[in-house]
Amino acid sequence: MVSYKELGLVNSKEIFKKAIEGGYAIPAFNFNNLEQMQAIIQACVEKSSPVILQVSSGARKYANQTLLRYMAQGAVEYAKELGKNIPIVLHLDHGDSFELCKDCIDMGFSSVMIDGSHLPYEENVALTKKVVEYAHKHDVTVEGELGVLAGVEDEVSAEHHTYTEPDQVEDFVKKTGVDSLAISIGTSHGANKFKPEQCTRNADGILVPPPLRFDILKEIEKRIPGFPIVLHGSSSVPQDQVAIINKFGGAMKDAIGIPEEQLREAAKSAVCKINIDSDGRIAMTAAVREVLYTKPAEFDPRKYLGPARDNLKKLYMHKVENVLGSAGKA
Repeated sequence: MVSYKELGLVNSKEIFKKAIEGGYAIPAFNFNNLEQMQAIIQACVEKSSPVILQVSSGARKYANQTLLRYMAQGAVEYAKELGKNIPIVLHLDHGDSFELCKDCIDMGFSSVMIDGSHLPYEENVALTKKVVEYAHKHDVTVEGELGVLAGVEDEVSAEHHTYTEPDQVEDFVKKTGVDSLAISIGTSHGANKFKPEQCTRNADGILVPPPLRFDILKEIEKRIPGFPIVLHGSSSVPQDQVAIINKFGGAMKDAIGIPEEQLREAAKSAVCKINIDSDGRIAMTAAVREVLYTKPAEFDPRKYLGPARDNLKKLYMHKVENVLGSAGKA
């Protein structure tokens, strides 16, 4: 067994507390390769922001669990090399079994999510509690989930969303002992979060998605005051990047995300962790497509992955500064 403390990582307890008190959210950026990790660390060091490095079950299979552990340790050292010892969490995103969560804890993860939201309520409680009991023995923090997000992301998919029931949250938190709670208030996984018929058009003809259910968020905050809340599926799907993808041979149709001003509003509340994955994929793909389309003779991966990394860094700096409000909080 490897402790995350040996790798220089932190769990989410203290950084969540500070985020709630300070009215900002910690960025939770998914990664599964070197360029993504470089972009995340460069952006967060430059903006002096704490960060959560998120790994999905699919990313863990793709990148190899042993390599991921050393990449996380490398991220800590890389941040110092860049001049700042920012708090870094290594977090399992959407763990779907006790065995997977245990394996990640034993491999040096400092935080895990157990997602039992698709199970009947009592089964979700029992599974989450089991993970919490094991994790807390090793000072690892646990995120649970109530409510189901629609959309597809890696191996997580659901056709319909179910809003979180405020009546359940207090009971769930008390029975499970979780450290944070992912809720469903209208965000969604993937780049096609809404169908065009669910949206309205503004004066410029741009599709505007239905607003987040801040009424549910406020009710949840009343039931569990000061408790760390998490938003999944919070990519905004930047239309300028989608346009670049489509201009250079892509076919992203009806890609609609969560407006950034709504995420900024959420970050001022008890929402202290906001997950962003699709935006990063889009930014990298836009840069790769542009290079390969405009320079068809190019075959050096550094020549297209380098610009992809730089574009991702630029996106994440913007998110940290203007959306999450975590710049300067490290």
